Amino acid sequence: MYDRQIHRARVVSSVAATLISLACGTNYVYSAWAPQFADKLHLTTTDSNWIGLAGNLGMYSMGVPIGLFIDHRGPRPAVIVGSLLLGLGYFPFSSAYENASGSVPLMCFFSYLTGLGGCMAFAASVKTSALNWPHHRGTATAFPLAAFGLSAFFFSLTGSVFFPGDTSAFLMLLAVGTFGMTFLGFFFLGVFPHTSYHAVPSPSRLSDSQQLRRTSSEDAKAPRRVRGLPNAEPGMSPTTYTTPATLTQGMGGAEAGLPEPSTPQNGSTVHENDVEAARPSSITDDSEDIDETSSLMSKASSLPGDVLVQSSVDMDRSHRVDIRGWRLLCNIDFWQMFAIMGILAGIGLMTINNIGHDVIALWKTYDDSVDSAFLIQRQQMHVSILSIGSFLGRLLSGVGSDFLVKVLKASRAWCLVVASFVFCIAQVCALNTTNPHFLGFVSGLSGLGYGFLFGVFPSIVAETFGIHGLSQNWGFMTLSPVISGNIFNLFYGAVYDSHSIKGENDEFFCPDGLDCYKNAYFVTLGACGLGLVVTLSTIRHQYRQRLKEEGKGPAED
Repeated sequence: MYDRQIHRARVVSSVAATLISLACGTNYVYSAWAPQFADKLHLTTTDSNWIGLAGNLGMYSMGVPIGLFIDHRGPRPAVIVGSLLLGLGYFPFSSAYENASGSVPLMCFFSYLTGLGGCMAFAASVKTSALNWPHHRGTATAFPLAAFGLSAFFFSLTGSVFFPGDTSAFLMLLAVGTFGMTFLGFFFLGVFPHTSYHAVPSPSRLSDSQQLRRTSSEDAKAPRRVRGLPNAEPGMSPTTYTTPATLTQGMGGAEAGLPEPSTPQNGSTVHENDVEAARPSSITDDSEDIDETSSLMSKASSLPGDVLVQSSVDMDRSHRVDIRGWRLLCNIDFWQMFAIMGILAGIGLMTINNIGHDVIALWKTYDDSVDSAFLIQRQQMHVSILSIGSFLGRLLSGVGSDFLVKVLKASRAWCLVVASFVFCIAQVCALNTTNPHFLGFVSGLSGLGYGFLFGVFPSIVAETFGIHGLSQNWGFMTLSPVISGNIFNLFYGAVYDSHSIKGENDEFFCPDGLDCYKNAYFVTLGACGLGLVVTLSTIRHQYRQRLKEEGKGPAED
């Protein structure tokens, strides 16, 4: 009976985690309301891009600190803080739109809060799912990961159905929806540790001979020390054993954050688990499956944000190699991959943040009779296409990378070549699309390439630099889109503004159609070529390194 109740609670917690994740990816719906918001407040396209970039900064830049916070406090506090930040971020946008006034720096600050709030709640929801289902982590984390990827689709579809053409109501939907979904999910989210110990039944009090009995599955395992925390939420203060080699690192990451893997017994660190909360007093949890601050990488792993490390990672190499910290910054592979991530993610973010401006520029030239409600619906449609494309890209990259490794015995990095080609095709489409009915190729291919990139990149990082330092390594890697995203988005804004004029109501608009943004896509097309060259160079370099390692025997850590 007790096990059945715990199983039901885990299922409910997973549903709550999925609901929370569905509210956390709303940064990608920005282009569905940004053009109307800019018109109402008489902002330039560059001003609008600054606001969007602040949201991306909140999502990408704070993964490592947020991971450490979740590791020390557990997932639930992060969810409630994230819920408040999402509400505090979106409500001022709704108010500013209603009053047709607002400071750009202040709007940037509130946009940053939305990104930070989404990052916190999402990282917590994925970690909870992974800990509740330690033997099915790939499946368990697939649900919140998919929900995050489909968040923009969910909100844009909801807005187009219930509030067609009403930007004010849509902003209120984002404010109430993101806050309400995360706040509601908080009450059902929890970690329910698995137990490997059973009390010996007795009608009387336990005597010295009536001690907890180890199950047969545990007999073969080395005994572990357990220190109970009877008044603590499971896993808030884990006991950590550290060998002289290294210190234990916390969870980090971005597209939101990555869990830190536990090191095997011949490695540098071992995480023990303190779980003695929400359990009968006669049951002590000492299993490997553990608590809110335990490793998420011992089985098939989960990565909060737009990413998932598949269980088919080259575990032999990923456990032999351990490159992090200053050694990482001195490694040429890191800078090559940092450049690839920055170039390709920046290309994707430019279209994600500005597809709404593309829609307006093309439709105003193609048919000047279209009204604002029609344009809003078209923007929301393209945001939905981007979201679905990103979701499919993640799925395809996972299957494709497994096929490369298992069947073709090739490097996963070839998936980055595919992503580069997809982005190239998307840029060519953007440069030649004058009929807005075909703009879906631009948004769909951009979403597909973006999903392909983030679907496979963490696995490549783990295999290249080792799985033990994946948290901090991925945290460093996701700083790259912050830099490149700023460059590409601000350049797009400058190009668009150079073709824009003031209308009768002091709003800015561009009457030049494709020419409004064409030069920006010429630059991103060139960046695609550069990304392809760097990717091929990285594959060649890693191939030579592997041959060198095989010739000299196993690498020494």
